[in-house]
Amino acid sequence: MVLYQKKQSRSSSKNNGSGKKHVFLIILGLATGIVLSLSLYQSSVYFSSDHSCTICHVHPHVVDQWKLSTHVNNESGTRVHCVACHLPPQHDTWAYYTAKLKLGVHDLWNYLLKDSADFDWESKSQLEYAVKFIPNESCKECHTNLFPPHITDDGITAHLYYEENEKKLDLQCISCHLDVGHHNPNYQHAKMSGIPGQASRTIDTSAYFKAPTEVVAFADFTEHIPGTMDSISMKAIPGGAFRMGSTDKEPFHQPDEAPVHTVTLDPFFMAEVEVTWDQYWAFYSETMSEGRTAPEMIYENNSRPDVDAVSGPTPPYGFPDQGWGGGTRPAITMTHYAAETFCLWLSKKTGKHYRLPTEAEWEYAARGGSETAYFFKGNPKDFSNEGFFRSFFKAKTDSIADYVIYINNSKNRTQEPAMVAANPFGLKNMLGNVMEYCADKYDPKAYSIVEDGVANPLVTTGEEYVVRGGNYTSDAADVRCAARACTQHAAWLKTDPQQPKSIWWYSDIRGIGFRVVCDTSCIRLKD
Repeated sequence: MVLYQKKQSRSSSKNNGSGKKHVFLIILGLATGIVLSLSLYQSSVYFSSDHSCTICHVHPHVVDQWKLSTHVNNESGTRVHCVACHLPPQHDTWAYYTAKLKLGVHDLWNYLLKDSADFDWESKSQLEYAVKFIPNESCKECHTNLFPPHITDDGITAHLYYEENEKKLDLQCISCHLDVGHHNPNYQHAKMSGIPGQASRTIDTSAYFKAPTEVVAFADFTEHIPGTMDSISMKAIPGGAFRMGSTDKEPFHQPDEAPVHTVTLDPFFMAEVEVTWDQYWAFYSETMSEGRTAPEMIYENNSRPDVDAVSGPTPPYGFPDQGWGGGTRPAITMTHYAAETFCLWLSKKTGKHYRLPTEAEWEYAARGGSETAYFFKGNPKDFSNEGFFRSFFKAKTDSIADYVIYINNSKNRTQEPAMVAANPFGLKNMLGNVMEYCADKYDPKAYSIVEDGVANPLVTTGEEYVVRGGNYTSDAADVRCAARACTQHAAWLKTDPQQPKSIWWYSDIRGIGFRVVCDTSCIRLKD
């Protein structure tokens, strides 16, 4: 009995010691957890401050332009902090901290392993880049009233349209208010008045062309547009046969590029570059429709062969040149109908037949006699940014950058034609810079329907039009000679707040333009 009691006493002592040890460990764990949580919280608070953001974002464009923005430099004295715009609202804890972690790792990686001097800060200021780092929920968190006292009538129209169609539009506030967070002195956010870039142009009516160019042979010529100071360089493209499309052996080949088939074309003239802003504004200033002219009236007027006057574009909602500048840059954001109307106007002005190229003419001209992916040497795989290894090795730019304005050299905007060399036919920017309208309707199975050896084909059935060549945002895979694409009419007008929507200007596509061709019927042989 005594022995049993001693054993029980020892066991009880051990249990008491073990229990105290467990309690101590629990208290220690709780204390460590609290200290760790407080430390993480304080770290989170610090690394959400404006000062901590500027540690990584060392370029003056980020900090100085932020200080000049309306989010900081305003009459109310309200200062909007970096995280208020670049992270989701804090009440959504999970989204806030996961976004913070992801963005923090991204910024730290760039700060430690990349040289800020190599960054293309100009392209990072563009909308295509900004939308990646501005959650729309954060904008709506602060701006609950979309109709403040100082708002303009255009602003009211746009915001009403946004409220009524927010879910359908999937539109971010930053799309229309790019400069509020980081000031951009060149940003224009108002309804256009007048013709951009024309105020600085010296208007000397005595220098206007009096007559169009007389074409007496199948050779390059410069078209003079009567009543303007503008001209168009036209290249003589010899007729012939070529193999249209691509095989599945070509990198990035798509099903709508097959089967490869032979096409025969008559000779034609094609513009050396896309229609420029100078040329397009000449058309606009002479033909513009006042106010909101009913589309059906314009269609009827322009379809009548006995009417000399052409009804041109109504004023655009916003700035179609995006503030990038006009001059010889390609004119952009016009609809296919607007491009066709320009051709109609040019035909009436010159007495020649100007039109959009057929898809076959476009590809034939772009190839310049070549049968490879591009009209210059190179493999699309070497030039493309696509693929796993592009995270470690940059795509090659040798040769392609000499001929093409694309994602790797465009700085996220259109560029002057002088930046690139011409193809074998003397044409510039056939690939890249802006997508170009064709006369054909788009059919993904068009090549399988047409007969091999067809002459001068034109597809006239379909809902959308063919666009070719890719643009300044395109990867090298999408600027191949055979690459096909089409208009997306409804999507490209999605955010246009006007009713009825414009038949002249797109609100949701930038890199779209066109070039003209002229039939050889314009040749007047001398006696």
